[in-house]
Amino acid sequence: MTQENPVHRQQAALAATLADAPSVAVLLPCYNEEAAIDQTVRDFQAALPNARIYVYDNASSDRTAAVAREAGAHVVSETLRGKGNVVRRMFADIEADIYVLSDGDDTYDASAAEDLIELLCREQLDMVNAARINTSDAAYRAGHKFGNRLFTGLVSNLFGKRFDDILSGYRVFSRRFVKSFPALAQGFEIETELTVHALELRMPVAEVPTAYKERPEGSESKLNTFRDGFRILKTIVRLAKEERPLAFFSSGAMILALTSVGLSLPLFVTYFETGLVPRLPTAVLVCALMLLASLGFACGLILDSVSLSRRETKRLHYLTLPAPPLPISPRTPRRSQPHRAENPAHKDVIHRAAI
Repeated sequence: MTQENPVHRQQAALAATLADAPSVAVLLPCYNEEAAIDQTVRDFQAALPNARIYVYDNASSDRTAAVAREAGAHVVSETLRGKGNVVRRMFADIEADIYVLSDGDDTYDASAAEDLIELLCREQLDMVNAARINTSDAAYRAGHKFGNRLFTGLVSNLFGKRFDDILSGYRVFSRRFVKSFPALAQGFEIETELTVHALELRMPVAEVPTAYKERPEGSESKLNTFRDGFRILKTIVRLAKEERPLAFFSSGAMILALTSVGLSLPLFVTYFETGLVPRLPTAVLVCALMLLASLGFACGLILDSVSLSRRETKRLHYLTLPAPPLPISPRTPRRSQPHRAENPAHKDVIHRAAI
């Protein structure tokens, strides 16, 4: 009897492991990142040698697409401007088990991707957020720091505190997160939508501190502090209206009701003293404000039921998608199907057929 070569057995086990390994896609949205995209692609190739790296060029005016293609990335052009538009296209086009989303500006630590993926698979998470830790003063402008703290606190108060950096562009997603995410944002507010989507469906998530460095020479930030900050604030207000309509409309109704009560107090005092209402316009305004408050509260109640129905529909769609794959070790044999006891009647039928 020929003895099996242990080297062959180890190679066969490794081949089976690689065949069962989850597919990983690295997504890099880019706009005028000729100076940084080459190093970004090469860093992710070194960190995740089996991953497919996609660079979506957002109508750049420089050689971003050509440099990325020379570095070995799969390059796709998206003419509709805005990071949110690019991410929506990426999530629609690309099929994978695990998605790594990062920026093409060489500011995030690509070597951390393997640990982020391992955490996502081991804990069966749907998103791992890489919270930025500055490695230099030039990496993070003061206005961006203040805005990040402001918007993170606002989202935490409205939807729940599970993240310390909601605007990070470096995240790892499961397939069921990506394929259940509607992606309505057009620009840099896409990170806010990603965060709220996870919070609203109460997905299993985690956050890991990750190094964040300054851009390489020749690369400029596309984020405008005031313009994009206003768009992010507008997105948070819109999401609060859509996902928390009762609280949103009740807040406005409460302000109107309190204003109405405050304006009515002098009218009641005058009426009890003289029996007259001399300030008729004020009385009409008081009634109108209280009527609007009642209508606002009623709208909140109705829309809250609609929001609950939408959330249930999104949850049911989310449940139809596969969970993140469990990590597979080369030393762990593949799980076989459970053995079923053979039915004696079937054995008898087979024996008769043979005869």
